[in-house]
Parts: sequence; structure tokens; C-alpha cells
Amino acid sequence: MRVYHTGNGVFIMTFDKTLIAAKLRRWEKYLDDYRLPLWEDIPDFGLYMEQVVTLLHQYLDYLPPELKDEQIITAAAINNYVRKRVMPAPVKKKYYRSHIACLIIICSMKQSLSIATLQTVIPADLTEDELRRTYDGFVERHHRSCVYFCSQVRAAAAGILGHDGASELSTGDTGDLIISAAVVSGFARLLAEKLLLLDGKTPADVGDGE
Repeated sequence: MRVYHTGNGVFIMTFDKTLIAAKLRRWEKYLDDYRLPLWEDIPDFGLYMEQVVTLLHQYLDYLPPELKDEQIITAAAINNYVRKRVMPAPVKKKYYRSHIACLIIICSMKQSLSIATLQTVIPADLTEDELRRTYDGFVERHHRSCVYFCSQVRAAAAGILGHDGASELSTGDTGDLIISAAVVSGFARLLAEKLLLLDGKTPADVGDGE
């Protein structure tokens, strides 16, 4: 049990350590086996919006239902991505392989990057060959990141999982693990955004304070 004192009183979080350990092991196994679809496996015969949403739910089923249903994979969100020109517009209300590939990248990264930032990751003027190379590289990097993430969680949760291989963040307390995950996530987003801001710049363009 972890107790937090807030301005409105006391907030208590309680976690069953056995349940948390089982969930962590299950999620690790799932992510070890998880793969985004290859370019050639994405349908290219034209899908309507409802079909696209259903397909994305299948491709990105590692996302919690709350994220899939309410924040990222919705018709309104996809229409917004088109309106903001983060992805090509549908052709006669149909979405093809290039559209779906863009959506996979967007939905995967939207948890960490803003729409404005995503526009620099997937330029609107990419040819289909360029988009395919971008997507193939993203799929590979996504898998490598999953493997790395699992190894880091395993080390950070060593006290919960009951094994050796601890790291500086190792803890047996789920509340501490949540805090560490949230802080690391914030720093990771900051790193990605700061690096993107350096695109096309030289040391002469950047001041000492940056």
C-alpha cells in the first residue's frame, strides 16, 4: 500500500503484488511475440473508415482499450489527421495501403508526440516508395524498442518479479514503478522532441543554452 498526502486529504493506492507480477510477465511475453504488419501484408484494395478503424484495432491490440477507443483510433481522430495533413486524404472515401501504413505510425507514436511533431516524422510529400522505406524502418525500430523496453521493465520490476538483474530503478513497490515509468516516459518524449527540433540545423544555428 502506498499513501499520498494531497491538499484534499490522503490518496491510497493498493496493489496485489502477485497480480502485478503475473500481469508484467504476461505483457512481456506478449510484446516479445508482437509484430506490426509488414508492408505487403497491409490490404491495398480500398477500405472504408469503419473497416480501417477495425483493422487498426487488430494491428495495435497492445494498446489499452481506453487508448484505442477514446483517444487514438477513432474516425474523428483519423479525420483530424487528414485535416492536419499528417497523412494523405482518402481516395473517394477509401483508404489504401499507404493510408493505413501512415495511420499505424501515427497511432503508435501519438502517445508520445504531438500532431505538429508527427508532421516532421512523416512528411506529406513522400512518394509511395519513400513511404514504404519509412514504414519498413519504423516496423523494425518498433520491434527493437519493444524488446529493449521489456528488458528495462524486467530490471526495474526485479523486486516485484522476484529475480536478480536489478537496475538503479529496481523496486518491489508498484507505486514506485508507476512513478518511474511516468517520469521516464516524459524524459523520452522530451528527448524525441528536442532532437526533432535540431533537424537541418548546425552548431552555428543553436545557442549554448540549447
